[in-house]
Amino acid sequence: MRSISVLGLSLVSSLAFAADVPGSHDLPLVPRLTDARIVDYRPPVAQERVYPLGSVRKISGKLRFEGQVSARGNLTAITYRLPPERTSNEAFTLAREALQKQGAELLFWCQARDCGESSLWANEVFGNAKLYGSDEQQAYLLLRLAAPQDNSLVALYSITRGNRRAYLHVEQFDSAAPLGDLLPTSGTLLRQLKDIGQLDLPKLVGDPDPTWLNLLARGLNLDTSLRVALTGKQAEVWRQGLIGRGVRASRMETGSTDVPGLHFELLR
Repeated sequence: MRSISVLGLSLVSSLAFAADVPGSHDLPLVPRLTDARIVDYRPPVAQERVYPLGSVRKISGKLRFEGQVSARGNLTAITYRLPPERTSNEAFTLAREALQKQGAELLFWCQARDCGESSLWANEVFGNAKLYGSDEQQAYLLLRLAAPQDNSLVALYSITRGNRRAYLHVEQFDSAAPLGDLLPTSGTLLRQLKDIGQLDLPKLVGDPDPTWLNLLARGLNLDTSLRVALTGKQAEVWRQGLIGRGVRASRMETGSTDVPGLHFELLR
């Protein structure tokens, strides 16, 4: 009889863990990690929103970061608690890869202490205390969706708390006005190249754009040990432009020209 009671309690506990908060649902473009559940859901609401494009810190009581995207529009926010056997990094990577496969562009990506204090992300940026955890176990990513949804942003924030509970927070922000030109940070370009092994920039057609040359040169020079292969119809012209901005010629090779725009591949 006791074993039956224990089994019953186990089933109830399992079902409770699997239940989402009432009225919640996933975002269409962001897949859910298996057995994750929604523990906080905020339906679309019109508001002003500011997304950091840099490490967050607080100075004289005010939140500071190097850059930002700010606009007014509709915001939907979802927080998932992950099952004990899965990590916050797994959920973060699954969401990132799915969004990139759909053409989303990375604007800012940080991990661990490079993001700043987790307490600031949880309480000041996202307004959700569940997201406060270890500074070493956090990651943040801001992406711009592909056209025709290019006036929408998706923010991902993953965290593992001190009690080892892992969470993924997802926001979709649909701007009420055109977002205009938004450029990634140099550090984000470098992180993408190092983490994924490649960097696809299909919009960079024609002659090199000076702004992009500066971004790419700064990114490559953040880690001068890296060597890359450039491909694309104008790959050699871009290579010469990067050399002119201080990237050593020996660090770059050019390959075939059968890809749209400009493509970087990390040479191991």
